[in-house]
Amino acid sequence: MTTKQKKDPYLSLMEIPPGYLNIMGYVDRSQVNGPGSRAVVWAQGCIRECPGCFNPLSWSFEINQLISVEKLAQKILSNPQNQGVTFSGGEPFWQAPALTELAKKVKAAGLNVMSFSGFTLEQLQAPYAPAKSQELLAQLDILIDGPFVESLAINTPDSLVSSRNQHVHIFNPDLQNQMTWASDQTEVHILQDGGRIITGFRGRILSD
Repeated sequence: MTTKQKKDPYLSLMEIPPGYLNIMGYVDRSQVNGPGSRAVVWAQGCIRECPGCFNPLSWSFEINQLISVEKLAQKILSNPQNQGVTFSGGEPFWQAPALTELAKKVKAAGLNVMSFSGFTLEQLQAPYAPAKSQELLAQLDILIDGPFVESLAINTPDSLVSSRNQHVHIFNPDLQNQMTWASDQTEVHILQDGGRIITGFRGRILSD
């Protein structure tokens, strides 16, 4: 019996057309993924495969859902209840160029932008970081950095992070007093195709 060899993540990333994102999922009006009511974009692809990961479906770099930055920006902005956008995953910074352009479009319309990352801030600022990482960092109002570590997991109403090694970096002081979500909060979103997204710090995408 032979084991199927995984495709090189970099080859999969090269298959994403310029101006497009490969995403695992999307929801509007989330209250548990950052301050206020937010759109959430789950980027497809992560090399970490952390034990206890909330979104193992996001690990593969194979093409899942391709959507243009322009169309996604329009989708986000078409819902007046979206006050901000959160990038999750997967690892958003593997698609930093397209997410940077998306961030610019929604920020120009007055929304704030937050991202999770398995990389630390120091790693994202280093020369070996994924392409355009610093450009995406420059657009962020909030970053939660560091990989999920199952042995350090937190699931309480007074924690903004899901494991103790993670840190919240607030780049926009206007949001300083809006850190009101918690690591024990979840939501269920029912999709048109019958699938469900259970989101929050222990969220995942399910199919019926």
